[in-house]
Amino acid sequence: MATTAPPASGARSVRLTLWILLIVYIFNFIDRQIVNILAEPIARDLQLSDTQIGLMTGLAFALFYTVLGIPIARFADRPTTNRPRLIAAALAVWSAMTALCGFAQNFWQLLLARIGVGVGEAGCTPPAHSLISDIVPPEKRASALAFYSLGIPIGTLMGMIIGGTLADLMTWRDAFVIVGLPGVILALVVWFVLKDPRRADAASILRAQNPVPALPLRAALKEVMGSRAYVLLLCAGSAAAFLSYGKTTWTTIFFQRTHELTPGQVGLWFGLLGGVGGILGTWLGGYLADRFGARSRRHVLSAPAIGMAIAVPLAFAAYQAPTWPLALTLLFVPTVLNSLYYGPTYSAAQGLVPMRARAIAAACLLFVQNLIGLGLGPLFFGMLSDALQPAYGQESVRYVLYGAAFLGLVPAFFFWRCSLHLDNELDQKGA
Repeated sequence: MATTAPPASGARSVRLTLWILLIVYIFNFIDRQIVNILAEPIARDLQLSDTQIGLMTGLAFALFYTVLGIPIARFADRPTTNRPRLIAAALAVWSAMTALCGFAQNFWQLLLARIGVGVGEAGCTPPAHSLISDIVPPEKRASALAFYSLGIPIGTLMGMIIGGTLADLMTWRDAFVIVGLPGVILALVVWFVLKDPRRADAASILRAQNPVPALPLRAALKEVMGSRAYVLLLCAGSAAAFLSYGKTTWTTIFFQRTHELTPGQVGLWFGLLGGVGGILGTWLGGYLADRFGARSRRHVLSAPAIGMAIAVPLAFAAYQAPTWPLALTLLFVPTVLNSLYYGPTYSAAQGLVPMRARAIAAACLLFVQNLIGLGLGPLFFGMLSDALQPAYGQESVRYVLYGAAFLGLVPAFFFWRCSLHLDNELDQKGA
């Protein structure tokens, strides 16, 4: 089942699939990230420490999200699996669990509901990446996956604005319920509208070609981890995610504590800045990867490596700014530069492995990114903030973010190292 460009008659179907998957991913990140803007009112209501905030916003979600991602990816890689319906079922689960967060009466109930969100969201991206890689030719893959990844900044923006506004006008509990329920309706649209072209052809392919059986899990993991470039990509992606998730959670709290903004104000202004900057950076990253990657494959990752290095001093200056408008303005460029990696990273990951291991490749990348990034980033920053509070009080978050800004050099280094291997490895196995 070689990947080829879709015929002209199927171009509309490809566009429809990409747009619906983008909307699903927007809902994915709305439900995942809304807890960040609601963290401060939740903490006041339920009397939570910064460490508990980090656990609730990060590890509770990420642990089950990452653990379940690989078996779900294995199921998605089977030729007879209907990937759109798998995504629809996952969407229904995480949306319902998001709504249930609003009924939590204590920390442990909220933690269990967040775990449920993570369980549902584990079934979204691995099958979506596999589906996109099957319907889009390799030379357009970075742009297509970058388009799908626009769900991250758009969903984060909408989660910030909607969650913050609802928290100001109503309560944090109402925000969870109102945001969660529409996803159940969207799940029905995905179930009945999207089609899996691989599944439609699976019966005839199995009869006519007698294809090689699906790779066993150990063999699939060996194929994936046998690529040196892929291992370096894991390091780069996990470091970038660690900083991204950690900074997103604690920057929203930083503006509320240090600059005394309300959740609605932070949701509007920081959400708008982060959303627009993230959208621009994500689109630009995919565009630059396709354009300059066509000249030399190593340049697929050049923009993320250079961009993250340039972002370091700009982010540090933003956290030093004396006023919140200046801080937000200075954060815009680092937000764009730190968002360049989404499309190139997942595109490279899909090209570094055999076709039968594409969902596993996405799941492994998501496993490491989310366990280290989403799971440990907010938690580590929260623990560090608690440790610094005796010396710096409310300003402890500012000093945590100073360190996070400088750590941006770590993913920049790994993206650069990975780029050195792409000329020899990229698309060799996928071909």
